[in-house]
Amino acid sequence: MWSILKLWERVLRMAEGGSRYCSKKKDDICYEDSSREISVSRLKCILRGLDFKIYIFLFFLVPTCVYGIYVHGQKITYFLRPLWENPPKPFNEIPHYYHENVSMENLCKLHGWRIREYPRRVYDAVLFSNEVDILNIRWQELHPYVTEFVLLESNSTFTGLPKPLHYAINRKSFDFVESRLTYGQAPGRFRTGENPFIEEAYQRLALDYLLKQAGIQDDDLLIMSDVDEIPSRHTINLLRWCEDIPMILHLRMKNYLYSFEFLVDDNSWRASVHRYQSGKTRYAHYRLSDDVLADSGWHCSFCFRHISEFIFKMKAYSHFDRVRFSHFLNPKRVQKVICKGDDLFDMLPEEYTFKEIIGKMGPIPHSYSAVHLPSYLLENADKYKFLLPGNCLRESG
Repeated sequence: MWSILKLWERVLRMAEGGSRYCSKKKDDICYEDSSREISVSRLKCILRGLDFKIYIFLFFLVPTCVYGIYVHGQKITYFLRPLWENPPKPFNEIPHYYHENVSMENLCKLHGWRIREYPRRVYDAVLFSNEVDILNIRWQELHPYVTEFVLLESNSTFTGLPKPLHYAINRKSFDFVESRLTYGQAPGRFRTGENPFIEEAYQRLALDYLLKQAGIQDDDLLIMSDVDEIPSRHTINLLRWCEDIPMILHLRMKNYLYSFEFLVDDNSWRASVHRYQSGKTRYAHYRLSDDVLADSGWHCSFCFRHISEFIFKMKAYSHFDRVRFSHFLNPKRVQKVICKGDDLFDMLPEEYTFKEIIGKMGPIPHSYSAVHLPSYLLENADKYKFLLPGNCLRESG
């Protein structure tokens, strides 16, 4: 840094006549009558005054800066995010009380609610892409308390790519919910180049119509979350039994990446539970309320069995623009990133303060705790070994 400053001072001195080429004599090239001629002559004077080393320095510096901005421009933008975007309004955090030996009446009372005479009906509605393993764990977790499962899938990704109907192909694996399942298909529009969030909104609208076909009624509970955002069963049981719960309640979940070995934080909040209102409730996946219930489940993002599934999602989901270079999709790179706990898209954390950004930079620390995970996952540990600590290697698929 000091050498650069000295170099710049040298350039300025030459511009002001400090070079042997730029004396103050009237017959020197740096002296002209008109202002325009003075400007041109000063430029010529500076260029004549630069020695060969400076030319070499600029030759390497400029392309290096351009290349650095091209490769790491997104990182620079994310790092400077606190300068141009304010953090969202804080949630109203509702403490979450639970123990298997505490009665439901007392649990409702601890939350400031009353117990109902009978539980509400519960509808669990999801848009499905290809998360077969996570869907099974989710439905096994919620099965005791869900009245109707509602699933919509399409033969198109949000980015307009054709895809198989994975649920239809694997439907026999979900016989345990068949009697309580409303299943629908949304034909893809295949509009490549369109903003993927438009296709996502189209499919969420189709899910609203499917919910009506499933028979949802006012004051039924509706779980709105992605497949990989899994509410704990005791959370749903609490909400179906308690009176006076908020009309819309977000669920704060532990945030995992790749498996339950990499705990990012406990700040996943997009999942929500609604007391359904005809003509008013719309299926969405953004902030809809200021209320959030703490420690309500698990969000396991990119938790796949096969490397091919990782690559498919990277190309298919709404943030596909994060795949800035083709080598991001290299299977060997993907496997290496998973085992290290790095970011598949080589991005900085999406946070709103420099302290949080710096604190989360680098690989996610390994966690060796498998306590308080979905019971079906632990009961079938051999089948879902890839989701447990110490098992980062994936099948090629």
